[in-house]
Amino acid sequence: MPVDDKKAFAERLKTALKRLPKSIETATELAHQFNLKHQNEPITPQAAQRWLKGTAYPTADKLQTLADWLNVSAHWLKNGPPPAPRKSASGKRGQPGQPGQLNEKEARLLAKLRLLSEHQVYIVAELIDQLALEREIWADPSEK
Repeated sequence: MPVDDKKAFAERLKTALKRLPKSIETATELAHQFNLKHQNEPITPQAAQRWLKGTAYPTADKLQTLADWLNVSAHWLKNGPPPAPRKSASGKRGQPGQPGQLNEKEARLLAKLRLLSEHQVYIVAELIDQLALEREIWADPSEK
């Protein structure tokens, strides 16, 4: 697997770990929690560190354990989101317009966002990140 793919895997792994009720802060915690869930050979904190740094990639059985534990698809964890759907003239929900152009609803939302405090904007951004991740992970196959 090319280095860039390993780095991308590491970023997806970190993103999925953030979604856990109790966040995983260190490679040691990752290894410990992973080993509680994995039925086969355990991993070391050094192996977990290599996953988090994007210098190593888990075997298929370990990838599946991670996916099951993190409640994401193994495909997403390994490969990332499917390619973006092609634009259609139907204006389906979720289809972006021209880059840099806001529709009326987006403009109203942005105007309201600008009225919020820095902390509130942070919270909204975190929520949007989580919703986008959910959509990415659990994308409807009919939209592909």
